[in-house]
Amino acid sequence: MIKDILKGTTEKMQKANDHVRSEFIKIRTGKATTNLLDGIKVDYFGTPTPLIQLGNISTPDYHTLTIQVWDKSAVPLIEKAIIGANLGLNPNNDGTLIRIPIPALNEERRKEIVKLVKKFAEDGKVAVRNIRRDSIDHLKKTEKEEHISEDDRKHGEQEVQKLTDKFIKEIDEMTVAKEKEIMEV
Repeated sequence: MIKDILKGTTEKMQKANDHVRSEFIKIRTGKATTNLLDGIKVDYFGTPTPLIQLGNISTPDYHTLTIQVWDKSAVPLIEKAIIGANLGLNPNNDGTLIRIPIPALNEERRKEIVKLVKKFAEDGKVAVRNIRRDSIDHLKKTEKEEHISEDDRKHGEQEVQKLTDKFIKEIDEMTVAKEKEIMEV
């Protein structure tokens, strides 16, 4: 019974950490990364289509993204979607290839982005702590229903706390790495 609770707790905490990691990937740091365009949907023949399904996205250098579009008629639609995504990017095209220069970030913008990173990290930590609370409540409920002993419950709570500490430490490490990446000039 306790193993099931701990397994569920681990899975939920891992999902919380994965969510924080995915939010960090979407944050623009002044260098080109194909993940920057994740989540952009293009209105292609009346259907919101993920940008990745309309062409090859690559990073030829540190400050440029390119999209090799498969259907030339989609080029203006892709440009419109990128501008509409409010990422601060201005695409240029030559008919089939869209080039997106990634502007360098100024100091003030870097500090704003670091605040955003810290907010995502804190949201992740809160999620992990909520999962801990729910798991401990579940352990207490299981004890009351006399499925486990008090000693087993206390041991389970210690294991939940160890998991919590582990996942919060991971979030802290991701945050420090992302802050360093953002503040790098």
